[in-house]
Amino acid sequence: MSSDNTPKIRVMMIIEVLGRPPEHLIETLNNLIEKINSEKGVKVVDKKISEPNPLQNQENLFTAFAELEIEVEEVLLITMLMFKYMPAHIDVLYPEDLQLTNHELNDILNELTRRLHGYDEVARIIQSEKAILERKLKELTKK
Repeated sequence: MSSDNTPKIRVMMIIEVLGRPPEHLIETLNNLIEKINSEKGVKVVDKKISEPNPLQNQENLFTAFAELEIEVEEVLLITMLMFKYMPAHIDVLYPEDLQLTNHELNDILNELTRRLHGYDEVARIIQSEKAILERKLKELTKK
């Protein structure tokens, strides 16, 4: 955990949203920025929100993005933000060189592993349910 005399890590994140109506996208981005800023150990220091633009080849569908400059107290928080808010892009701006203890790296790797196991479990359940539905569909089409 970072103390007051330890420099914060500064990150630039791009959060993108898709939907309609266009006004809703701005509201959604503002809500997401508020949620990010309320995360413990995270501070949004600057934000720029783009105007919604129509999506090519999609009638009445829009996209907008927010470019956020964020300060975090530790590298693990960047990992947590990535999984929770799924940014389209992320850059560590400062410091240029990061040093991690093995404890900090273990925290990051264990969080990554925990999330991947969760996603794997969901994928297995969906595959199982798909197989059941396919079997039932075949039974119904035979009749």
